[in-house]
Amino acid sequence: MSDDDPVSELRTAATKLDAYREDVETVGRDELRRLATTYRDVERILDRFEERATDPDDFQGYIEFRETLTDRLESAPADIRHGEAFIQANDALTTAVTSSLSSSDFERARTLLADVRADVELLESLQDAEDAYRSKRRAVQSAKAELESRIDRLERIEELGRADIDAPISELRTPIERYNEAVTEAFERFRRESSARDVVDWLSTAELFPLVGMPSPPPRLESYLHTADVGDEPLSKLVEYTEYSRSKLDHYVDSPQEFDAAVKTNSQFLHRVDGEPLTVSWPPAPASTVRWRARELVSVVGRFASESVVSEARSVRRLVDRTDYERLREAAIAREELTDDQREKLRRGVISDELSSVRDEYEHVVSCLDAHPPLGD
Repeated sequence: MSDDDPVSELRTAATKLDAYREDVETVGRDELRRLATTYRDVERILDRFEERATDPDDFQGYIEFRETLTDRLESAPADIRHGEAFIQANDALTTAVTSSLSSSDFERARTLLADVRADVELLESLQDAEDAYRSKRRAVQSAKAELESRIDRLERIEELGRADIDAPISELRTPIERYNEAVTEAFERFRRESSARDVVDWLSTAELFPLVGMPSPPPRLESYLHTADVGDEPLSKLVEYTEYSRSKLDHYVDSPQEFDAAVKTNSQFLHRVDGEPLTVSWPPAPASTVRWRARELVSVVGRFASESVVSEARSVRRLVDRTDYERLREAAIAREELTDDQREKLRRGVISDELSSVRDEYEHVVSCLDAHPPLGD
């Protein structure tokens, strides 16, 4: 990996974090927190009162400043770190009644508190280092996820490369395409020639066969079509009616309002009802999936299609009984998924070399994450 990769950046962040931790622990985290509280309060007092305390005409401002600063310093622990610096800064901001403070006095006080400020900034630097560590570790975790994804893709390519690419996949494809064409035409005929009521009833029955995957009819639509005369019309006519105005629709249905509520609101569903869920995908699914789904398809398709279409479904079902089904299926998947470039790389061993390199890089990243655990809250 390059010097600016996530692993190197995490290691650098860890080194900086360790250094700041050591500096903080040398003083003591609780001691620094106590010091930081006092210093920030004093800093705010200086910022708040500087303009008034340096105004010769605002004696009251000077008095309020002195009282506020004195009260805060007196409330600080007697053994506070850099206590002498606070005393010196306070002395620099104390003047006789006949004199007034200047901006240079405030500047000198802040200078006297420089060592205090440096210690306080240790805590801020430690927090920044912890934030940077967390950020860099997340980057390494992202790199790990990306490498895992690359390994999965390369392993998949290698797996597909082991398929018998020259196997006669048409022995699977031809029966499946023949069935898909037949069932699509049969369903279009069923949808076109049957009443909407019959189609919806068939969809309700198809719910008993979940592997088929036909959409379930909306209950309100189903109930309406069972009672309304318009249920005798084909689905295509109902879809046409959904585009009519209320006044025009009044000539075709008994209650346009009921029609709109039950049918028009489900017009998208009516548009989506087609034979696509009844088809078999290519490349086909594993044998167990096709076996059980084809059985359900035979039952469902037989309720609206001719015996010839059902016979095609049975032909698909019998495909999984072939001893070479999985070999042909893997060959079909390989032909679909592998590009010419990937096949050439497989032939030359490039994929294997790349996979080995990525695995090494992955182990490198995992080792880095193991060596640099997440920070506790």
